[in-house]
Amino acid sequence: MENFFSELINSRRSIRKYQDKKVEREKIIKCIEAARVAPSAENVQPWRFIIIDEPDLKNKFAKQAFSGIYTPTRFAAKAPVIIVILACLDIFANRIGKQIQGIHYYFIDIGIAGEHFALQAHELSLGTCWIGWFSPKKTRKFLNIPRSYKIVSLVSLGYPDETKSEVTNRLPLDKIAWFNGFKNKTD
Repeated sequence: MENFFSELINSRRSIRKYQDKKVEREKIIKCIEAARVAPSAENVQPWRFIIIDEPDLKNKFAKQAFSGIYTPTRFAAKAPVIIVILACLDIFANRIGKQIQGIHYYFIDIGIAGEHFALQAHELSLGTCWIGWFSPKKTRKFLNIPRSYKIVSLVSLGYPDETKSEVTNRLPLDKIAWFNGFKNKTD
């Protein structure tokens, strides 16, 4: 148990091949619950989730979201579940904060919540893949999402049908972190 978290984060991978097996709603809810308790700027909790797990609806959605220039991500259509992550933007933290600091805090907040989701899924023997390459316009239209919500990303979810090995091609620690000041090393 001592190294559980390290093992969890070091073994999680983006999954692009899924078993043809339904994901239990209890597991989906547990993943959403993990995302729900994530921290956020000013505690605005901007995340909202649309869970598409009905097979016919998911297939129709995938044909729209992954059409045209977005076909490279059509692998997600084979996942039993697709999660649409939305941002509900708060006036202070997300609009005024962005103008003052120049940072879209909701992206950070949703990134944290999404990673909570992905790690919880991995603990439950489920695989995920963050998807940024999809048609937001067709997603909005298909799901009738109001303009007041920003579509941030999709996440495919299911039981993996592939084995991923150890993480490769990661920069060494001395290239990404420095104590007590910036140390310019040639990249």
